[in-house]
Amino acid sequence: MPSTKEIRVKIASVKSTQKITKAMEMVAASKMRRAQERMRAAQPYADRIRQVIGHLRVANPNHRHPFLVERELKSVGIIVVSSDRGLCGSLNVNLFKRVLAEIRQHSDEGREIHLCLVGNKALQFFRRLKLPVVASVTHLGDSPHVSDLIGSVKAMLDMYSEGRIDRLLLASNFFENTMTQRPTLRCMLPAETLDADELQEHWDYIYEPSAEELIGGYMMRYIESQVYRGVVENLACEMAARMVAMKSATDNAGKLIDELQLIYNKARQAAITKEISEIVGGAAAV
Repeated sequence: MPSTKEIRVKIASVKSTQKITKAMEMVAASKMRRAQERMRAAQPYADRIRQVIGHLRVANPNHRHPFLVERELKSVGIIVVSSDRGLCGSLNVNLFKRVLAEIRQHSDEGREIHLCLVGNKALQFFRRLKLPVVASVTHLGDSPHVSDLIGSVKAMLDMYSEGRIDRLLLASNFFENTMTQRPTLRCMLPAETLDADELQEHWDYIYEPSAEELIGGYMMRYIESQVYRGVVENLACEMAARMVAMKSATDNAGKLIDELQLIYNKARQAAITKEISEIVGGAAAV
């Protein structure tokens, strides 16, 4: 059995760790609320522009943008959105497993894979797999901005325009609630029509000045909005997962302190009993 001094040192160490995890839990809870506000603010625009782009795919404008045309699938691009830091449970691991399953499926069918990585954890993980990494961006902080993502996203869009990739996917975590974050893969290009059954058979928007001038810029805003939404939503997932993980760590530290305190009490009692036995033995010998 360890000495009482060693046990006291362990208890003090665990208590220090508990204070740290408790503080991190409170910080994550505060940041999660702000991240949720940014996520909710980005959702209406992202949903609406995705719907309109889906409508353009079944419309009949004079100009048919390449991002709306279905092509033979030979190469796939994936934008992976992860966190920059750890200590958020299995959030990144679950996302990477989902992406790896998708990569394995396409690789088995002979398709090339190209990656765009957002977040330091994704860069560290996929860099070891020796897959082509077209672009990457890290350390976006707690308040990411669309301008931070434009360069990396444009690299993937240029590859799509040049025909080097035939489908563009976005992999990120979906925020269901504080306790549940689900890894998702969404197809961004070619754009998908979500409500085709509700559209009329022959219809179109009115374009001013022209469809060619408007749709190109609109497609760029569409991609930027989807990636930005994925980033802010993943940030909210990260903070929620970190809050839960740190609460679990704090609770486990409390249980460990109780166990060490019990061991300490037993060791202290054993030491006292031994001392009394030695005193009684010495008195009896005299």
